[in-house]
Amino acid sequence: MNANPSLHSDQDRGDGSLKYILSGDGAGDLFIINENTGDIQATKRLDREEKPVYILRAQAINRKTGRPVEPESEFIIKIHDINDNEPIFTKEVYTATVPEMSDVGTFVVQVTATDADDPTYGNSAKVVYSILQGQPYFSVESETGIIKTALLNMDRENREQYQVVIQAKDMGGQMGGLSGTTTVNITLTDVNDNPPRFPQSTYQFKTPESSPPGTPIGRIKASDADVGENAEIEYSITEGEGLDMFDVITDQETQEGIITVKKLLDFEKKKVYTLKVEASNPHVEPRFLYLGPFKDSATVRIMVEDVDEPPVFSKLAYILQIREDAQINTTIGSVTAQDPDAARNPVKYSVDRHTDMDRIFNIDSGNGSIFTSKLLDRETVLWHNITVIATEINNPKQSSRVPLYIKVLDVNDNPPEFAEFYETFVCEKAKADQLIQTLRAIDKDDPYSGHQFSFSLAPEAASGSNFTIQDNKDNTAGIFTRKNGYNRHEMSTYLLPVVISDNDYPVQSSTGTVTVRVCACDHQGNMQSCHAEALVHPTGLSTGALIAILLCIVTLLVTVVLFAALRRQRKKEPLIISKEDIRDNIVSYNDEGGGEEDTQAFDIGTLRNPEAIEDSKLRRDIVPEALFLPRRTPAARDNTDVRDFINQRLKENDTDPTAPPYDSLATYAYEGAGSVADSLSSLESVTTDGDQDYDYLSDWGPRFKKLADMYGGVDSDKDS
Repeated sequence: MNANPSLHSDQDRGDGSLKYILSGDGAGDLFIINENTGDIQATKRLDREEKPVYILRAQAINRKTGRPVEPESEFIIKIHDINDNEPIFTKEVYTATVPEMSDVGTFVVQVTATDADDPTYGNSAKVVYSILQGQPYFSVESETGIIKTALLNMDRENREQYQVVIQAKDMGGQMGGLSGTTTVNITLTDVNDNPPRFPQSTYQFKTPESSPPGTPIGRIKASDADVGENAEIEYSITEGEGLDMFDVITDQETQEGIITVKKLLDFEKKKVYTLKVEASNPHVEPRFLYLGPFKDSATVRIMVEDVDEPPVFSKLAYILQIREDAQINTTIGSVTAQDPDAARNPVKYSVDRHTDMDRIFNIDSGNGSIFTSKLLDRETVLWHNITVIATEINNPKQSSRVPLYIKVLDVNDNPPEFAEFYETFVCEKAKADQLIQTLRAIDKDDPYSGHQFSFSLAPEAASGSNFTIQDNKDNTAGIFTRKNGYNRHEMSTYLLPVVISDNDYPVQSSTGTVTVRVCACDHQGNMQSCHAEALVHPTGLSTGALIAILLCIVTLLVTVVLFAALRRQRKKEPLIISKEDIRDNIVSYNDEGGGEEDTQAFDIGTLRNPEAIEDSKLRRDIVPEALFLPRRTPAARDNTDVRDFINQRLKENDTDPTAPPYDSLATYAYEGAGSVADSLSSLESVTTDGDQDYDYLSDWGPRFKKLADMYGGVDSDKDS
């Protein structure tokens, strides 16, 4: 602005009667006015960049009256710019990247500087850019501040970091202008412009021939000056003698190539392998192919070391066959193993007994022949899986095993038999040629052409049988009636022997029995009842179960009888202590009655059935000289006392002409039917009553106790 601006009123005569006052922006602070002359002065240095324009109001008033002599006037004060501000960059430090090997003029980054001076007034705010540091690698456009590459083929592998200093100067770069600077850090990023390289052309490794597939042998590594994915390497075996014997894999962490065994090695076959291993980049930029192939190769020599190996069998597994009727010591086949080492040590064979615990097979330790040591049965074991061991004689620690599978071939050595137990029935009103049962058979053998069974009645039953067998030619047969009507009271059960034969060689046959019961049936042919016992129903017990129950009951009864007999025997004393006590001839029948089936014992049936006709029995103690007709004795009536009956029989003995002339002892040792007691012989009656045990008579009453006392008698001529 102009220095010392002033205000003047037309009413001012210079006599000091007027007074000038100032108001508005900065009045009294930045700007003051001389109240007598109207001169305006600035009290401080003004900065256009802070406030370029001020608006003020001035007025002249009468000092005495204080009234304005003229209307208030407004005026504007503008601050003129001077070059008092240097250019300032938006960032103190810039960071930028650019790919290595970039072309000249490749954009890197743009920098910007601002100047606070008035761009519309002079050249105070006109900024020009220039590079102070970073040549000849980079350049900057003077007006825009764009930084570009200035050198061709900048290589990151040679230099990666660059620091560039850029200057911004106002006044259009003329002398006297103000300036500012900034720093730009530029990094070259990697591109795949370097192929992998092996540090050496030949590698050499060793491995034993016993190394299994997958065993690592050694590591090789190619170097690559690039970084990141541009430095990733893939290894491969491109050619060589061991192309199919070895493999190479890449360790992704270390970028190494690991040589591994691919197949089993054999020192005796080949001792040294030569491989060509190639290293290449999987990510290649086409624009750098002109530099050459991005791969490298090296030679790898692998030496196989000899190892003492166990014997090797000629096969991984052996399968042999033998007929089940083979005799002991029959040779089945043989196995072969040999030492793969150059020494060719002799081998001996043995059977792992853990796989043949029954010792069914054996092996010749010298030639490996397998032979049987026991008889075979295909129906018991079809396949025998054993293990054969081959061991070096000079080094027993070296051994190997091989599985041996022996199949037992079938021989027709089992006859066919019924598939189940057959028990059927026929109705009394059955018609001729009526099917009553279908038969099926099974055979443990397994012929190649399948089972072909034939059915027929046994020859001894075929002629007079009431049934016929019809072979259905499909391994089944039917039982048919041969006549109209059956009578279960005449014949309740028929047993049909059926012959079953196979069609193999040699022919095997067996005879099975079919039980046919004659039963009463309804009109629909459903069984209602049979004479002997009802057949098995789905809700009843089988015949075998009923027989088992009856056997249990009989066993229980026999046990009770024996227990009672032993108990009584302990209490009894013998009637005749010594035979010397009997001066005359006494025939002692020291036995018990045999029940109803004992036809030689005394028949007490007349006590129960007085009307029955007595069948006299011959004496067993003498041989009669003449045979007399037995006399009929009136039978005892139901109300006749047993004592009278016994006395009557005693008299008959006295008068019996067939009785011996000497004294004899007749023992009536008959046990009543169903009694659990011991003998009631009269030899016991002479003992004291207190020694007798009548517990078994508790259910028969005192009448039979009396019978026990008197049962039997002594026969003599007159003093019996």
